[in-house]
Amino acid sequence: MIIEFDDPFLEELYSSGVTNNHSYRKLSKEIIKQYVKTINYLRSARRIEDLYLFKSLHYEKKKGDLKGSEAVWINNQYRLLFSSSPDENGIVVKITIEKITKHYEK
Repeated sequence: MIIEFDDPFLEELYSSGVTNNHSYRKLSKEIIKQYVKTINYLRSARRIEDLYLFKSLHYEKKKGDLKGSEAVWINNQYRLLFSSSPDENGIVVKITIEKITKHYEK
């Protein structure tokens, strides 16, 4: 599975655990640790349905203003928004990480 990042600061946060971006710099070390763990779960999934096996992720397709995005929980407060690109057999070949949001914020 290929993981791409829309935001280079999210890629930096994943690879090094720190970033200079003011939006993500305030995240605690525990949230960053959970973020990395969540990305690794996404990386291990072969199909979107595999995400349902990880109950703690609470996978969902977004509606309304966020239609076209998908989300998983990082923790009770933060969500990771992403989009997936499956092939003709339904196997996910690419996930594009969009952003980290607080629950009920856009």
